[in-house]
Amino acid sequence: MNWPVKVFVVDDSAFMRRLITEILKTDPDLQVVGYARNGEEALEKIPRLRPQVVTLDVEMPGMDGLATLQALMAHHPVPVVMLSALTTAEAEATIKALELGAVDFVPKPARREDMNELARILPEKVKAAALVPVARLCQGQPCSGSIPASFISTRPGRVEIVGIGTSTGGPSALQRVLTGLPGNLPAGVVIVQHMPPGFTGPLARRLNELSALEVREAGEGDVVRPGLALIAPAGRQMLLERRAGRVEVRLADEGGVPTPFKPSVDVLFLSVAREYGAGSLGVILTGMGNDGVRGLKAIKGRGGQVLAQDEASSIVYGMPRAAVEAGVVDKIVPLSQMASEIVAAVGRGS
Repeated sequence: MNWPVKVFVVDDSAFMRRLITEILKTDPDLQVVGYARNGEEALEKIPRLRPQVVTLDVEMPGMDGLATLQALMAHHPVPVVMLSALTTAEAEATIKALELGAVDFVPKPARREDMNELARILPEKVKAAALVPVARLCQGQPCSGSIPASFISTRPGRVEIVGIGTSTGGPSALQRVLTGLPGNLPAGVVIVQHMPPGFTGPLARRLNELSALEVREAGEGDVVRPGLALIAPAGRQMLLERRAGRVEVRLADEGGVPTPFKPSVDVLFLSVAREYGAGSLGVILTGMGNDGVRGLKAIKGRGGQVLAQDEASSIVYGMPRAAVEAGVVDKIVPLSQMASEIVAAVGRGS
């Protein structure tokens, strides 16, 4: 990686172009090399300026963010961080952008007090995007070939619950996994995807459209059952509790363990281990950081199984790496084979 990272800003708002540029200029590891007011201008300038990362507005007149992203991925692949307003339409478009190859996204500030949050997270997301190889931008999977699974150990058991945790790169990875699972999967599925409020609902609706499984954003009291995948709502912690012979979702502001994430993979997985024990299968996918390791340790400690996405197919090999280094992973699996591994693990107990 050559530092500083060269960044190109695409936004139809002059105010947002200035704001994004000023925020990025405060980080010595980032250099803004140009900007565009629309998609057509971006596609004219980007091949010449050769930025390492592009920030791209979702909603623009003329060629919008999705059309611009598709053109970039087809002709000039480069890591892209989307900027999206907190509206239903833009949230749904952002989910689509992540399917098309965008690395990550940042919500646009709706209020003056949100400016500090944008200034905090945008530079780190741009720098993380710069580290993603262009070959991994093909919808969350390697652009060519497949990599055989790396086997560590196996402890087959009766799987009643599949817990999935992911962050950066997760929406496209989840799409690949969930669309590969049958609608009659004889186990419940619970998911944490790191996202800001307003985006997990559209993500769930999109995955429900594409999957044989029923997929929805979890609500208080939802019953975990086979054939249903529940996505933790952003801004809440999701836990599982056994009540009157069935396992239900409980939503809370705190999850009982220190974590900067809401929802947290650790919080969900700890409750999975507690309620399902050896019937648990933990799956950790692409993402930054180490959220999930504590929960996976608990799953392993109760006799459950753990699968981790491999490095070659991960947009960011942070969370899977942390799990592997912690010694809690039974099998390292390329994304293209993850659904079949889940089906096999569940089927071994049927």
